[in-house]
Amino acid sequence: MTVTSADGARIYTEIHGPEHAPAVVLAHGWTCSTAFWAPVVRELSDDHRVIVYDQRGHGRSPAVRPAGHSTHALADDLIAVLERTLEPRERAVVGGHSMGGMTIMAAVERPQLHARAAAVLLCSTGPAELAEEALVFPFRSPAARRHAHWLLLHSRTPLGPVSPLTKRALKYATMGAGSTPEQVEACARIVHACPTGVRAHWGKVLYGLELTGRVGKLTMPTAVIAGTEDRLTPLVHARRMVSVLPDCRELTELPGRGHMTPIEDPGTVAGRLRVLVQDHLEQQDHLEQQETTGEQRGRTA
Repeated sequence: MTVTSADGARIYTEIHGPEHAPAVVLAHGWTCSTAFWAPVVRELSDDHRVIVYDQRGHGRSPAVRPAGHSTHALADDLIAVLERTLEPRERAVVGGHSMGGMTIMAAVERPQLHARAAAVLLCSTGPAELAEEALVFPFRSPAARRHAHWLLLHSRTPLGPVSPLTKRALKYATMGAGSTPEQVEACARIVHACPTGVRAHWGKVLYGLELTGRVGKLTMPTAVIAGTEDRLTPLVHARRMVSVLPDCRELTELPGRGHMTPIEDPGTVAGRLRVLVQDHLEQQDHLEQQETTGEQRGRTA
């Protein structure tokens, strides 16, 4: 379906799985698309309703004017998807990878997020200082690292066709040493499909990202996943978030995995989402059903 955001942006959205199953809503990262979540969707969609959407300008969501690139717009889009795809009063487990995790942080001051999100998964993400902490260019000088990553984030250089050379570069920058050729191929095709202008506009947003104060307002139960070989959002980000999250249930560090954890280790990512559903969505639904039954009995008496 197409979801219309607050400023009129059209957000391409897919729903997989049984109609009345517990809902999981997933937001992808920079230069990716709904296709990025395919391995996780396959793991969950037999018994979950999995909702994925293309961030504005990515995949099949049309590009927007330059002013439409902001964390505020990301939050608007997530809220629009939640309100359009969930039933009244229905809640979901909400997961975000990289820029998708930043989307959840950006939306934390929206009452709709707290009403709709029973629990959250933050996957390979961070709230601030991305250029300073990234290790794609592992210079010792923070200023040199910041400048090199500024060039990377702002670049409009076409990535060209998917080739052995570009796949090696992508694997180095975004994936762990243990990623398979098939996983690297899948990531390369997704990332190379992102328009250069969209990549650069969102890269500027990421360079100036400052959501540190939002992390402490994520009061719903939250789990964090990070790869030990992540060069884009290194482990320092995950550990800082865990230290300030009000209700952090678990930090999962994946040895040998890089930044693309939902593709590199979909079983673990899906497993964490499944546990969040069981612990915070299905149990809550059961308690609400008990309360409703009790109220009905009281009225009958």
